[in-house]
Parts: sequence; structure tokens; C-alpha cells
Amino acid sequence: MIKKLINGKASSITSAALILAISSLASKILGLFRDRTLLGSFGLGNELDAYYAAFRIPDFIFNIVVLGALSAGFIPVFTKLIHENKEKEANRTANAVMNLLFLFIFAFCILGIFFAPNLTGLIAPGFTEEKKVLTSNLTRIMFLSPMFLLLSGIIGGILQSHKRFFIYSLSPIVYNIGIIIGAIYFSKWWGLEGLAWGVVLGSAMHFLIQLPMAHNLGYAYSLVLDIRDRGVRTIIRMMIPRTLTLVTSQLNLVIITIIATTLSAGSLTAFNAANNLQSLPLSLFAISFAIAAFPTLSALSGEKDRNEFARSLTVTTKQILFFVIPISILLVALRAQIVRTILGTGKVGWEETTLLFDSLAIFSFSLFAQSVIPLFSRAFWALHDARTPFYISFFSVIVNIMLSVTLSNEYGLRGLVASFSISSTLNAILLYIFINQKTSFICHGKICIPVIKISMASIAAGIVAHFSLYAIEPFLDTHTGIGIFTQGLFAGALGIWTYCMLCWKLEIEEFMILKDSLKRKLLGTKIITSEILGEE
Repeated sequence: MIKKLINGKASSITSAALILAISSLASKILGLFRDRTLLGSFGLGNELDAYYAAFRIPDFIFNIVVLGALSAGFIPVFTKLIHENKEKEANRTANAVMNLLFLFIFAFCILGIFFAPNLTGLIAPGFTEEKKVLTSNLTRIMFLSPMFLLLSGIIGGILQSHKRFFIYSLSPIVYNIGIIIGAIYFSKWWGLEGLAWGVVLGSAMHFLIQLPMAHNLGYAYSLVLDIRDRGVRTIIRMMIPRTLTLVTSQLNLVIITIIATTLSAGSLTAFNAANNLQSLPLSLFAISFAIAAFPTLSALSGEKDRNEFARSLTVTTKQILFFVIPISILLVALRAQIVRTILGTGKVGWEETTLLFDSLAIFSFSLFAQSVIPLFSRAFWALHDARTPFYISFFSVIVNIMLSVTLSNEYGLRGLVASFSISSTLNAILLYIFINQKTSFICHGKICIPVIKISMASIAAGIVAHFSLYAIEPFLDTHTGIGIFTQGLFAGALGIWTYCMLCWKLEIEEFMILKDSLKRKLLGTKIITSEILGEE
């Protein structure tokens, strides 16, 4: 059974998304444990601010160089070659792209290591000179990680194209394990630089865990440097606007980092910690469904089957919102309990905790918008249109920068988070409008009405959860971690139960499919509702 799980091919978007969601949950739990460990050891202060600032620069290089090619171009091109039974040509294209990008990113990283002090001065103008030196040293170490992540990205693209998601889904888990090893063990020997070496270890593990499966699928490395290869030229042509899109989004994060360094100490750490908390449902559902849907959308685009393309996009959108909308409401209702349980440890005091749960609540208001951006963007890429998402992203980033400068002066970190949420919502709305014009996938009766029902059930669940906190509080000692955890668990469970009951009464299709699927798998009951996603 284990062998079948490891080697098995995902038969539908739902099955692939389930694999990715489960692994994403494990990865995010490890990530929250990582954040708890870091905050408990270092607190919201100068050291972690330096760590997160140093992480931003290599991550910027990796995103603009690697993800621009992989997310927009590599998977559609590689998938098309596989479908045409051109395995040798597919492998040649993969190796040519890998070698060209490795040379490119290697040069970037060498320059980054050499000019780390200059880069630190640009990205962290608000830091003291001592803090800038620390950030520069951490940056030099972390510049080793993009090279491993590039190799991992190409191999992961091969696995996704073959719809082998299990091993691919384990890579973020081992990545976080590497960082945790750095936080727990390396930091004891090398201080904060141990955290940076943990990032390098995690990125190496991210690559190595996927390599054996790629070989099993027929991939073999070869030293190919052929920019005239047809597949390579197609990928480059597609990656240019996608890379520009990523440049804008990464510049967005860089601007946020720059502004956060000018605010009170710990602001950058608080932004990242709250963002990591709200990103759990994004990774669990939004990213999982978007990644799982991408090969299918790419194949349907290649087959010119626009009706099936639109149907798959519609169903996947509803599935994402079915999970994300109630979670966002519950995050707002239970924000204090969530932050105090997960991050309220060690050197994190009440003032820092208040800042964290306020930031989490503001993030949560745009969670529904953030959740559809990855899917809508991939829908454009599958249609070989990377320009439209770029223009939309660029406009949204400009709006975010203007709002960030204005609101952070007035409201500090909370204003910075609000700017991010507003611009994310704008981004999603514009993507919605333009993808609808391109595919006519938004049939208002099929998507808007279900989303309204989901929202009504979610708001009711949030109200129940909120008042449940007060109902159980007299029976608990909320000054202890166990008391806070129990209070949040009780209220959250009642909120989820309320949501499920209302979805049942409102006959929300996504809930009925989920319920029937669980009956079939757990009880062996024959399902009645047609599993739309399973047919894909």
C-alpha cells in the first residue's frame, strides 16, 4: 500500500489536491512549530528581524529566476511533450532549462554573496549598523539555498507533469525540518547563523527527496546547453511576462520589508509570523487545489477543450472557497486564542501578542481573495497568457505601495497589513473579471449563488464561535496555555459544526459531495451525489 501511495498517479484534481493538502497541513504544522521555536528563543526583536530581512533577498532571486520559468512555462511545455509521447525530447528540454537557469542563478548568488552589505543597506535602511552586519552575514549563507531550490523546482515540475504528487508534496515538509534542525541544534553552535545554515540544509533536502522518483519516471541528467531547443524557447517566451509578474510581487514584499524595518523593533518578525499563520489555509486548500489543477488545465488548453476547461476551473474555484471562507471567519473570531496557543511562548509578551492577533485578523479579511489568485493565475498560464496576470499584479503592487506608505505612518504594522489585504482583494477581483472574459467560466448561477450560501453559513459559524468563547470562559483558567487552547478548541468545534449543519440544510453541493465521499470511503456506503471533481 505504501509503494502504491508513493508511486501512484493522481486520477483527478481532487485526489491530487487531497495529497497536497495533507502534506501541506503537515508542513504548515512544522512551520508553526518552527515559528514558535524561533519566537520563544529570540522574541519579537532585532535578531529575528535580521533573519527575516536576510531571507528576503535570496528568496527574491529564487522567485524571479526559477518560479518565472517553472510556474508559467515549464509544466505546460513538459506536459504537452509527455502527452505527445516525446519522452526523450521532454527530458532534453528539462535538462536544457535546468542547466541554463543554474548558470544564471549561480552567477546571481555569487554576486549576491559579494555585494551582501550593499543589498542589506537597500532592503533594511532602518536597521542599526550592527544589525545590518548581522543581516549581511546571514544573507551570504542563505544565498546557497536558491541553487538547491532551482534543481528541486525542475525535478518537482517533472513529477507534477506526470501527476505524481506524493513525493513532491513531501519536499516542503523536509524543508521545514531542515530549518527546525537549524533552530534547535545549529543555533546552539553558531548562534543566529545556525538558523541560516538550517535554511540551506532544508533546501538541499527539498531537492534530494524528489530526485529518486524523477529517475523512476525515466528522467536522466545530461549536460545540455541548447537555447535553440524548441521547448526551451517556448518556456523563455512564456516566462518573461511571468517573471515580470513575480518581480512585481517580490518587490511588493521587499517594499513591505523596507517599511517594516523603519517601524518599531519586531515589526518585520510580527508581519512574517502573522502571515505564516494565515497562510496555513492558503497552502492547505488554495495552493493545493491550484497546483493539482494546473496539469489538467494545461492539458485541456492544449486539447482546445474550452468547455471542460471552464468547468474544471469553476468547480475548483468553488471547492477552494468552500473551505477558505469559513476558515477566514473563524480566524477572526478565534484570533486571540490561536495566537496565544501557537505563538504565545517564551519571550512573547502581551503587547506583542496583541499586535500579532490584530495582524492576523486584518490578513484574514482578504483570505478569500488570496485563495483564488494562485488558481486564476495558473488558468491564464495554462492558456499561454502570462501578460494579463502581470499587468494586474503590477497595478495591485503600485496600489499596495501607496497604501503602505500612507497607512503605516498612521497605524504602524497594522496599516502595513491592511494595505496588503486591500491590494490582494483588488488583485483577485481584476483576475476574476479578466479570466471570465477569456473563458466565460463564471456562470453566476453556478458560482456566485453557492458562494453567497457558503458566506452566510460561514458568518453564522463565526458568530456561534465568538459567543461560545464567553460561554465556556467561566469554566476554564484562561491564564494558562491549556485553558486558552481548550476555549479555542471548544468554540472552533461549535463553529465548524454550525457551518456543516447549515451547509447540509442549504444543500451546498460542495458539502454534499464531501459528505458522500467520506461515507463511501469510511463506511463503504454507495454515494448518491455525483462527484463532479472525481470525474475530472
